[in-house]
This record gives sequence, structure tokens and C-alpha cells, in this order.
Amino acid sequence: MAKYFGKIGFVSTVESTSGVWTEQIIERDYYGDVVRNTRRIYSPNQINDNVEINNEISVVADPYAYQNIYAIRYLWWMDTRWKVTNVTVEYPRLILTIGGLYNGPQTNTAEQT
Repeated sequence: MAKYFGKIGFVSTVESTSGVWTEQIIERDYYGDVVRNTRRIYSPNQINDNVEINNEISVVADPYAYQNIYAIRYLWWMDTRWKVTNVTVEYPRLILTIGGLYNGPQTNTAEQT
């Protein structure tokens, strides 16, 4: 079983100005294990193939992760952000299933914690 260390991105909605809400990304470091390592290539009516991975990564969760399980959007794996498609709670761990590439809002590298 391979080891995992990386950042997990949590999204929260904050009011940036009066009546304007924006998504804010908070990245936190977690340790764990790569439980399943698979990939799939498919081309749904496109010229270029899409790559999707269905890996499961088990991370040791802290209270922040348990309180914000609904806000997990992506994790860093192999120098790329991947969408978290499913989260299973198996105390004291969270099992994260990842799918395609994440293309949503991101933090600046200076803002990472």
C-alpha cells in the first residue's frame, strides 16, 4: 500500500462585499494511504480522450475535516488537483474517492496553509 501526503482543498462561501458571495479555498495537509490505484480512459464524442482515475485515498482526519466533510472539493495527488467524488467516514479516517481533474476555484500559492 502506497503512502499519501498532500493538500486537501475545502471550499467555503464568504461574503466579500455587501450582498456578494464568493468561494474561498482552504488547503490543509493530510497523511494517509493510497488504498486503490486505478485509471480509466474514455472519449465521449470527443477527439481527445479524457483520463479519469478512481483511486481511493484513506487519510487520517482531524476535527476540521470531520466538521467540513461537505466542503471537500479536491486533493493534490501526483502534482495535480483531482476532484473528490465520494467521501466515506471510517473513524478515525476519511476514505476519499477521486475522479477527473479539478478545474474549479483555486488558491494562490501564497495563500496556502
